[in-house]
Amino acid sequence: MSIRIAAIETFPVVYPTRGWFKFLEGPKGRPGGRPSVVVKITADNGAVGWGQSIPLHRWSYETLETVQTTIEHYLAPELIGLDVFDPEAIQAAMNRIIAPSFSTGQPICKAGVDLALFDLRGRITGQTAAQQWGRPTRERLTLSWTVNVRTLAEAEQTIAEGLAAGYRHFNVKVAPDPRFDLELCRLVKRLVPEGFLWADANGGYDESTALEVAPRLADVGVAVLEQPLPAARLTGYRRLRQQGALPILMDEGIVSSVELEEFIRLGLLDGVAMKVARCGGLTEARRQIQLLEASGLLWLGSGLTDPDLSLAACLQLYAAHGLQRPAALNGPQFLQGSILKQPIRVESGEARVPQGPGLGVEVDPDRLRQPLV
Repeated sequence: MSIRIAAIETFPVVYPTRGWFKFLEGPKGRPGGRPSVVVKITADNGAVGWGQSIPLHRWSYETLETVQTTIEHYLAPELIGLDVFDPEAIQAAMNRIIAPSFSTGQPICKAGVDLALFDLRGRITGQTAAQQWGRPTRERLTLSWTVNVRTLAEAEQTIAEGLAAGYRHFNVKVAPDPRFDLELCRLVKRLVPEGFLWADANGGYDESTALEVAPRLADVGVAVLEQPLPAARLTGYRRLRQQGALPILMDEGIVSSVELEEFIRLGLLDGVAMKVARCGGLTEARRQIQLLEASGLLWLGSGLTDPDLSLAACLQLYAAHGLQRPAALNGPQFLQGSILKQPIRVESGEARVPQGPGLGVEVDPDRLRQPLV
């Protein structure tokens, strides 16, 4: 007998932030907190799974409000009654009711539902994430500290904070000023010479600037360059790849495996900075990792300043798929508060991978109804 979706509920949760991160600002630069929508899915046998959508309006077009209304008014009515253990039918239903444009429609919203269903299946079967996938896992994952600053003095302080917290690897936000970017990366490499240094432009360079700065970033010790151009500048990505100064990773330009497969065929990238939230959840993220590995390309673990449930999903995926390089999961760096009974622990720059069924963590329902501190 099948187990079916009986109810889908949403809970808006805003996490307090610490420090400055450009994507966490509200209108007019005001502090905005880190918005999220927690998703609770109850099966008709009474089992419950939890997920989390993590919109970031300065990074994508989705907001807390669009996520919540889309789930409540469109996705939930379409999904209730479907078989919990038929993920293909569930994905098809979500994509039918919220259609794609160039790629998956509202992927950050759909990620919360995907995570909740994955968690629900794990709780019903008693399986961890790695067991559901038939893969090994590990207890810890090495993280990277984010350097997102406006001055070199700020950079020294930020690097010192990371080192004091036990981090030994750093990812740096660059663009649009190549002169500052080179000085910044040179500073990081001088202070942390053995660390993995990863530069992320978030689409902030134009083509000529990117072609000029990529070899110079390589000369100062940068290992990879992420999203150097806006997502639609595909000929520019081809030229950067042909230049070969640095491995070129896409991020904002990849939502589904459909465009990823096309971009690989066109020779536009050396790999992808994976984000579970960006591509609609674990189901699609795993598909993309498998495609990259089959093509002999890189994948690095990244995130959208993930809190709690979304962070747990990232850790499960990256650990089970044997991530080789430090993961740029900076939720623990920038966020405060937790909705979990036992928050995810980060010690000496390493996150503990949750070991329980589903996503491996337990939500404290009382914390969903009060402001986090």
